[in-house]
Amino acid sequence: MEFLFLLFLSVFCACIPMIVFLAAVWWLDRYDREPIWMVVGTFLWGAVGAIGGALVTGVPSGWILSMVVGPSMANTLSPVLIAPLTEEPVKAAILFLVVRSRHFDNVTDGFVYGAAAGLGFGMTENLLYFGMVAKTGIAAWVTTVVIRTLFSAVMHASATATVGASLGFARFRPIQWQIVIVGSGFAAAIGMHALWNGLIVASEAFSQPIVHIANFALLPIEVLMVVGIFMLCVHSEKRVIRRHLTAEAKRGLLPAAHVPVLCSTIKRGRHGWLERGIPQALYVTTATSLALKMDQARRAPRRRKKDFLDEIERLRTELTRLRGLATAG
Repeated sequence: MEFLFLLFLSVFCACIPMIVFLAAVWWLDRYDREPIWMVVGTFLWGAVGAIGGALVTGVPSGWILSMVVGPSMANTLSPVLIAPLTEEPVKAAILFLVVRSRHFDNVTDGFVYGAAAGLGFGMTENLLYFGMVAKTGIAAWVTTVVIRTLFSAVMHASATATVGASLGFARFRPIQWQIVIVGSGFAAAIGMHALWNGLIVASEAFSQPIVHIANFALLPIEVLMVVGIFMLCVHSEKRVIRRHLTAEAKRGLLPAAHVPVLCSTIKRGRHGWLERGIPQALYVTTATSLALKMDQARRAPRRRKKDFLDEIERLRTELTRLRGLATAG
């Protein structure tokens, strides 16, 4: 009876925290939130597609390692070598499709989509682990739930978010720089994953609790660094919006008084600053998209610049149309 109860709780404990974390990451992208359907789709890739891909690539790799170093050594090395080298690429595979979307604008978006894929992967992996440990008793189950929810799954999210950020940073740069930047992103993700797994293996192999403690201390520092960079990127979006909308206000596209409001995640949600008749949510979204597209056009390669300029003109026309609704309202 206890096993069935823990099995039921395993589903709840594996899914709900990851969905909460996903919602928090999406919410923190305050200025230009990604479409929910794309974020959820990326999350589901991590939960289903990446798990399948990890099995397809991980199992044969484990066999090869076992033939080379022997089964015993392979069991020790597999979490440190095979898991990071196979899981990180399959988790991030969806990002190479998402980055081509018109919704993918910058480093911040890379963080969001990368974290979504990592959290999806962590959810399914947690479910498998929670189910296996449920038969050993409630004490071991609770320990596993806490560690894997607060540490292992967050590690997966942070690692893949790092790859996503590197894709966002590399976009519109020369191909040689793209290879270096994205390669560095993968190296950081694999290194974070290998360090977490490696310290767990070392603590169990040498029965040294201090190694466990070091692992639990190091990972939060790594995660805080990732979150800190993410928040800096969000703040950078604020500067981009202010710079480009200030220029548009000087051209007469929108009132200068709207610029500081549109740059504030708090003020833009308030009522009373926009003329009656103008749909506020659409106005805010259009103005924000215009500023971000102008920044992209500045960095876009010559062969793609026309597409961005056409989109900028479309957004200017839409903003003019929305401004015209004020007199109609």
